[in-house]
Amino acid sequence: MQPGDRLYEKINPAIRNCKIGVAVFSPNYCDSHFCLHELALLMESKKRVIPIFCDVKPSQLRVMDYGTSSAKELQRFSWALEEAKHTVGLTFDTLTGDWSQFLNTATDAVIKNLAELEAGNSSKNCAASS
Repeated sequence: MQPGDRLYEKINPAIRNCKIGVAVFSPNYCDSHFCLHELALLMESKKRVIPIFCDVKPSQLRVMDYGTSSAKELQRFSWALEEAKHTVGLTFDTLTGDWSQFLNTATDAVIKNLAELEAGNSSKNCAASS
């Protein structure tokens, strides 16, 4: 992205065209309209999402009504957040964790998931051409 680009014009198509999403949840994640919108778009697009819970437990994450989102958006965000909270993910504690080890683990998880998706697509393509 370049300075001056409209966020939704760039982010929305990128999410719709991605294979995997990585959602990094922090204690303030749910305060961000953009984070919640991106998560909802990932879930609505039925993308495989790898949640990373950084300094927060899934049970601590809640969508709050600050009066800036419609009731429909809040429901959409809450649904997406619940879906992510019930997906196996990674956890990291920034005070005690080893960043290098965590980054290797996260990278391995993304690569493994991409390989699984590609293997699934290859077998679907083979079955369709048979």
